Order: sequence, then C-alpha cells, then structure tokens
Amino acid sequence: MTHRFHPTMLREYDIRGVVGDTLSDADAHAIGRSFATLIARAGGKRVAVGYDGRLSSPMLADALIAGINAAGIDALNVGLGPTPMLYYAASTEDVDGGIQITGSHNPPDYNGFKMVFQGRPFFGADIQRIGEMAAAGDWEAVNPGGEGTAQSIDIVDAYVDRLVQGFAGGAFRIGWDAGNGAAGTVIEKLTARLPGEHHLLYTDIDGHFPNHHPDPTEEKNLADLKALVAAKKLDFGVAFDGDGDRIGAIDGEGRVIWGDQLLQIYAAAVLKERPGATVIADVKASQALFDRVAELGGKPLMWKTGHSLIKAKMKETGSPLAGEMSGHIFFADHYYGYDDAPYAAVRLIEAATKLGKSVTQLRGEMPAMVNTPELRFQVDEVRKFAIVDEVLARLTAAGATVDRTDGARVLTDDGWWLLRASNTQDVLVARAEAKDEAALARLMAAIDDQLAASGVVRGPQAAH
Repeated sequence: MTHRFHPTMLREYDIRGVVGDTLSDADAHAIGRSFATLIARAGGKRVAVGYDGRLSSPMLADALIAGINAAGIDALNVGLGPTPMLYYAASTEDVDGGIQITGSHNPPDYNGFKMVFQGRPFFGADIQRIGEMAAAGDWEAVNPGGEGTAQSIDIVDAYVDRLVQGFAGGAFRIGWDAGNGAAGTVIEKLTARLPGEHHLLYTDIDGHFPNHHPDPTEEKNLADLKALVAAKKLDFGVAFDGDGDRIGAIDGEGRVIWGDQLLQIYAAAVLKERPGATVIADVKASQALFDRVAELGGKPLMWKTGHSLIKAKMKETGSPLAGEMSGHIFFADHYYGYDDAPYAAVRLIEAATKLGKSVTQLRGEMPAMVNTPELRFQVDEVRKFAIVDEVLARLTAAGATVDRTDGARVLTDDGWWLLRASNTQDVLVARAEAKDEAALARLMAAIDDQLAASGVVRGPQAAH
C-alpha cells in the first residue's frame, strides 16, 4: 500500500487542495495514516481532529480518522469549529497531536489540513515527510483488531469558557462578522457571555459563504461590518476568516485597523504588565509598529512571515505577543501561544479598557503612514527565490541598508520597501511604506527597477 499526493498539495505551513481535483478522501486517509505513524513512533497514542464548515469537511474528517486508526492510534473528534478550538483541544486534552481540516480563507471548493505535533507547529520538512512516507508506504502495520478507536466530544463550551476566563474588560458596543465561517457558533456563545452590546453578522456556518468571502484582510469583505458599525453607531467591529485564526477590525469611524496596527494596541497593553518583553511581527509589518514597541520599552523583533515560523520563534524567545499583517495574532501572555481570533477580539476589549481609551482613539493616535497593501503577483515558481537572490546581490553591491530576515526589506530616506517570495504559491510579494505619496512613488519605482533588472514586470494582483 502506497499513496502519492498531487504535487501542489504539500505546502510550507499546511496541506491544501481543490476537493475532487487535487484533494480526495484517499488523500485524507493517507495523511491520517502518515501523521499517526509519526505520533506512534514518538511514543504517542491519541490525536485530536476538528473540522471547519466547508461542505467537504465531514467527508474528509471521516477518512482522516480512519487513516489515524489504521496506524493503531486513537482519534478524539472535537467536531465542527474554528482552528483555534482544535489548538485548544491539543493544548488541554490528553492527546499527542491535532489536525484541523480547513480551507482557511480559500474559495469554497478548497480544503486542507493544519497540524500540531506534541505541542509544536508541524510544517516545512514535517509536511514533506508525510508525502515521503505515503509514497513509500512507510506506515505502522497494525494487526487485525489492533486498530485505534474513535471518540467524539463536544468542547465548544469549554473553549468559550477559556476565552472569557479572567476577563478584565469593560462594556462596549461591538459589531461581529463571522463571515459564515467556522467561528460562528463560538462567536454567538462568546458574545452572550461578554458585557456590553453585541450585534452579530453571518454566524450561521455555511460552506457556500453566501454573504462575502471570509477573508477580513481584504477591505471589500468588511463592507457589511462597516455599514453595521455606522448604522448602529458602534464603538468598533471585528471580523474573522473562514477558520477563525485571523482577525480583522474596524474602529467606530469605519477605518480598518490592520494586523500591525492591532499589534500596536495589544503591545501597549501587554507591555504595561510585561515591561521589556519581546514583541514579534513579520517582515511585512509597518515600521511604525517596531518604533512603537521600542518606544513602549519593549524589544521589537522582525521575523519571517508564516504562522508556524512565528509560533516557533515565540517559543524560542519567550515572547508573550506576536502578530502578522495577515491578522494572525498570537498571545502566550495568559494564553497558549497560538493564533486565535476570537481570543484576540476578547483581548482587544481588554486592551481598550486597560489603556483607558476607545478603540477609535487608539487607532486615531497612530502616525499617518502612506503604504501599499500587500502586492502579490505571479511569477514562475522556479524563478521566484532566484529573483529575490538577484535583487539582494544587487542591493548589497550598491551598499543599500537591507534586512534579509525574509526576502529583502530595504530601508531608505523615503521609508522602506519589501520583496519576498511566497512560501505557498508561485507569487512574489511586495510592500512599501513612506511618509508621503511622492516618497511612496519613489519606493515603488525602486521595486520595479529591481524587478526589471531580473526580467520581471509587476503584473496584476495574484489571488491568495
């Protein structure tokens, strides 16, 4: 018995494919069997499984659990819910790992798998190992009757209890947009337990995503939340992606509070309690964030983009707080260190309370920076890393001020620009930030000059 995955499925941070095309129940079975074999060889006995609200998720969950059991490992099915609920199960239940079936913020016909192994992120070479084991049929052989068992439990209420444990926030008037994603039920239960007034949008879990795409990092997907906040004159609004591990937010005036701006608010609150602590953000984050953390007496640390990479760096440095432009926010301060958007919403209420200011005021006090969104454009997969290397070589030869943490982040008198290769797609990612529009135009021209020197033109925006 061997199994081969479609070559596009095994990604840097997760496993992902189009159901019925590049992803099938046979793939889910093989993933379960390979992962459980690794758990067995590490001395483990049990794996938690959860799934999001996509139409294909229950079918994939059944096949995944059968694969886990085929390797002699027990499965604990925590059922339908957001990815952080699976992380919560992996952190608190008697299990040795966990797998969430989720297509995250991808189109409805996608699905995939996010994994945690004995309390650590499972990514990169780990995911490639799953493919190698399946291709070789390198699985634990189990005697007939020696298969693992499958048990189902409901942990939604326990998870919501944990979200509000020790809550120290005031009463606000808040809009919540679950985007028909997997966090819907959790948001209903959570808001019922919080003080204040809560207005909910799209909490019914529906894998068709009938109202808008569940990706709060794209401003067009926040239109309904903005309308709600304006109509009801609410204090602020929060939104969630399809699997509830990324948060979006707007203030009472409808201004978007981007991931790195949220991190400024969280950092101000966390550093009051943890002076001098390290706060981590990815290379796409605003210079204003790193400056603000330093100003607050914290240690700003710029790190590589990718939720698994950030989580690993947090453990290494003992950082209580980290975040990405994409809305992944990680609290190891009074929490477990994973990205949990419902928890991040709770912490936003607490931060505003602790800082004694409204979310609108906190957003309004941030320096006005002129920046681009994350610009993503298609390039040849075999060229993407080489292009970045060529750019780095030219910049070094020219004596530029370059941070090489993840691609090229170039500091100039005008501001900074970034060019990096996506780890998950055949895409280059660019971003620039300046004090004014003229400076921003010069930074974008510098990016385009570097791309042209490598024979590339910045094309139309690529999808996530």
